[in-house]
Amino acid sequence: MLTKEQLVEVTAQRGRLKQPVPMEQTLLAMELVSQPQLVSLLKARAQYLENQRKKAGDAATPAAQAVPVTPTQQDRVSEPSPDAASVPTNAVVADDEAVVNDDAIANDDVLGNDDALVNGGPVASDGPAAHDDAAASDDAAASEEEVANDHTVANNGVASKLRVTGMASGSLLDTILRKAVTLGASDVHVHANTPILMRVHGRLQPFGEVIEPSKADAVVRSLLVDSQREVLDSAGQLDFAYEIEGVARFRCNAYRQHNGTDAILRVIPPIPPSLEQLGLPSRLAELANFNNGLVLVTGPSGCGKSSTLAALVNIVNHERRDHILTIEDPIEYVHESAGCVVNQREVLRHTESFGRALRAALREDPDIISIGELRDLETISLAITAAETGHLVFGTLHTHDTMSTIDRLIGVFQPEEQPQVRTMLSESLRAVVSQRLVPRADGEGRVPALEILMNNGAVGNLIRADKTFQLGSVLQTGGAQGMVLLDDSLAKLVAEGTVARDVAVRFATEPSKFPA
Repeated sequence: MLTKEQLVEVTAQRGRLKQPVPMEQTLLAMELVSQPQLVSLLKARAQYLENQRKKAGDAATPAAQAVPVTPTQQDRVSEPSPDAASVPTNAVVADDEAVVNDDAIANDDVLGNDDALVNGGPVASDGPAAHDDAAASDDAAASEEEVANDHTVANNGVASKLRVTGMASGSLLDTILRKAVTLGASDVHVHANTPILMRVHGRLQPFGEVIEPSKADAVVRSLLVDSQREVLDSAGQLDFAYEIEGVARFRCNAYRQHNGTDAILRVIPPIPPSLEQLGLPSRLAELANFNNGLVLVTGPSGCGKSSTLAALVNIVNHERRDHILTIEDPIEYVHESAGCVVNQREVLRHTESFGRALRAALREDPDIISIGELRDLETISLAITAAETGHLVFGTLHTHDTMSTIDRLIGVFQPEEQPQVRTMLSESLRAVVSQRLVPRADGEGRVPALEILMNNGAVGNLIRADKTFQLGSVLQTGGAQGMVLLDDSLAKLVAEGTVARDVAVRFATEPSKFPA
C-alpha cells in the first residue's frame, strides 16, 4: 500500500514528534491510507499473526513470546493503567501491531478533541482473535499525565485497552495544518473555548470541537522553543514561523487574551508563487527590472501582500545576477539562491530589529533589499535612504490605497522634515501596488483587484507639491503606463462576471460607481 519513499517519510515524521505516536495515527494524519483501509489492514495482520501461532502449535504461549519485543519496543511500552493492574507486565504487544476499531478512529469532525483522535482496539493474544465487543470499556479518559500513548496489553485472551489522550499537541496541530493546506485555507485559528477555525476563501469555518483553555495553551506552546515561550510569557505576544517539511510554512502569531492563549497561523506554501499563480497581471514583472528605487505592495491585512512581494523577489532571483537581502518578521517564503545570492534575516532571531538590520544592510553590498513591513519611522526612513543610495527596495505597508500610501510615508516624519521627505520620495519612488482579495462570484476562491501607481513626472510633481489628493486623476489617465484605479479594476471584474456587483461595492472606494 505504501511506496518506499512514503514509508521513509512516515518514519521520519514519527521521529520528529516529541513523544511516540503509533504507526496507524501517523498514516491517518498524513492521509496515506483511509480509515477503512487501515482497519482492514490491521485486522488482516492480527488474523495472520493468529494463524501463524496456530500453525506453530503455540496457542498456549504468552503473547510476549509469540510476538518478540525488541529492547527498543520494550522502552516504548507504557506502564499498565490501574484498570489493568492484574495483567502480567510482560504480556505486551508492540503498538504497530494494534488493531484499530472502526468506531474509534477519529475523523475530521473531531480533531479538536485529543481524546477522540485515535483509540487502540483489541489485539489477538492466546486464543482466537478477540472480538471488538470484548475490548475494555472506555471509562473516564486518562489525564495527559497518566498515559501518553495507546499500547495494548493482553489478559487471558482478552485485550485490555489502556486509556489514551491521543496524539501529542504538536502532532494534533500538524494534522490540522495539513488539512488546512489540503482545503486551500489561508489561516488557521486556535482560540481557547472555541473550535479550531480555518479561513477558506476569506470566510472562517469551524473545524472540530471546542478547545478548552488548558488544551489551547498546550497546543500553542508545543510549537515553541524555550526562548520563545519566555518571550510569550513576558511580552504577551510573539511572532514566529513554523514549518511542516514538504507541506508548508506557517507565519504565526501567538498571544495571550482574556480566555487563555491563542494563535493565528498563516499558510505559506513551500515554494514562492508566480504572478500567474496569484492571478496577477504579467506586466507587474516589470517592477523587478528597476535597478534602484522603492517599490511598495500595500493593502489591508490578509490581502496577499506577502505573496505578491515574494513573487517579485522570485522573479529577480531567477532573472538577475545580484545579491538579494530580505528582512522579515518572521521569514515567510524561503527563497533558494538561483541566479542571485539570497540571504534572509529574521527579526529577533538574526537581528535585533528592522532598523538595525537595514543600517547593517548598507554595508552588506546588497543590490535588492526586501523588507517584510514598513512599520515605523526608523524603517521607513532607512528604506527611503537605501532607495536613494542605489538599491532596489521592495516593501509592504498596511494602507488602503496608493494615495494614502504616499501620505503615510510622509506623515510619519516631523512637519519640519516633510518637505525634504517629499522631495526624496518623488525621486526614489518607482511604483505602488495596492491590492484586495475579492470573493469570486462562483464561490471558488478569491481574485485580486489592484490599484497601480507608477511614478512619472506628473506623479513626482504632485508628491513634491503636497497634492496627493490629485493622484486619482493621474491614475485614470495613466492606463498606457500601466496605472489603474481600484474601482476600475473592480468594474472590470464585474463586467467579466468574475465578481458579483454587490461584492464589488463592499470593496470600492466610491460605491456610487456601481449602480444597481
